[in-house]
Amino acid sequence: MKFITFAKKDGSYSAGWLNSENRAVDMHEASNGELPDNMLSFIEKHERYMEYIIENKSLLETSASYPLEVMNLKAPLPNPKSVRDFYAFEQHVKTARENRGLEMIPEWYEIPVFYFTNHLAIKGPEEEIRRPKSCHWLDYELEIACVIGKQGRNIIAEEADDHIFGYFIMNDWSARDLQRKEMKVGLGPAKGKDFATSFGPYLVTKDELGPRKAGKGYDLEMAARVNGTELSRGNMKDLYYSFGEMIQHASEGTTLYPGEVIGSGTVGTGCILELGTDVHRWLEPGDEVELEIAGLGVLKNKIIDDKKEGV
Repeated sequence: MKFITFAKKDGSYSAGWLNSENRAVDMHEASNGELPDNMLSFIEKHERYMEYIIENKSLLETSASYPLEVMNLKAPLPNPKSVRDFYAFEQHVKTARENRGLEMIPEWYEIPVFYFTNHLAIKGPEEEIRRPKSCHWLDYELEIACVIGKQGRNIIAEEADDHIFGYFIMNDWSARDLQRKEMKVGLGPAKGKDFATSFGPYLVTKDELGPRKAGKGYDLEMAARVNGTELSRGNMKDLYYSFGEMIQHASEGTTLYPGEVIGSGTVGTGCILELGTDVHRWLEPGDEVELEIAGLGVLKNKIIDDKKEGV
C-alpha cells in the first residue's frame, strides 16, 4: 500500500492511502473513525489496523476517495519520533572524500555510522525549502529511508525486516559551507543539516518492494534532477550496508520505536558535493529539485530565500 498525509481545507492534516485508481482515501473518514487521522498513530498500532482493513476490504476501494491532483500532499510521516541518517553507499563516501583530498578511512568498513538530524524540520512534496541566510553552498542528497514499525532493542540484522513498516524518498538538504566549518571542530553535522529534510510523496509498505529484492536492498533506480536536468543516477541495490545492518547498529543498547526513521545516506553521484561544481553550481533560490526512486514516486521541492518570518 501507498500511504499519504494531506492537508484538508480547514488546514488540519489527515492520512490515508492511494487506491487502485490512484485516488486518495481518507482512512479516518472512510472507516467512520475506526482508523486514526494521522500516520504516526497508524504506524504505532499498524498490525491491528491492517487487520481491520483486511476484514473490511471495501475500504481499499471506497467511494470516499478524492482525485490525487486536488490533494495538498504533505510528508507521509510529518512528525517522526526521530531521524537517524546513515552513510551506507560506498561510492558516495569514497568520491566525496576524494574531492576533498581525503583518503577512505578503514573504520567506515567496520560500522555503519549515522547522525541524528532535526525531526521537527520535515518537509513534504512541493513544499518550499528555505536556503539558510548564511548558506551559499546549498546541496540536495538523494536517499531512501525506512520507517520503523515494530519496537525492538538489540535487533539482529537477519530479523530487522520484521521491524520495518515501509520506505519513502528522503532528501537530506545540506548547507555544505556551514557543514564544512563545523565538522572541522570534530562535532556534527548540525547547522549544516537542521533546517530541512524532505520525505515523500508517499510511504510504501515493504511488501510492494518484495519482488525487487537485490543485493543488500532492492533493485530501485534512483535519480535526481535540478530544473529538469538529470544530475544523479544510482540504485538502492548498491548499498554497502543493508537496512538490516543499519537497524542492528542503531538498536544496539537502545530501543527503536514505531515512527522512527532510518535514512540510507546518499547514493553514488547523489549530490553536488560528490559531482563537483564543475558539473553543477550550488543550489540557488528558484531552483527546483526532483528526486525519483522506482516504485516510490517523485519528490519535488523548490528553493527560496530565507527572508520571511515564521516556520
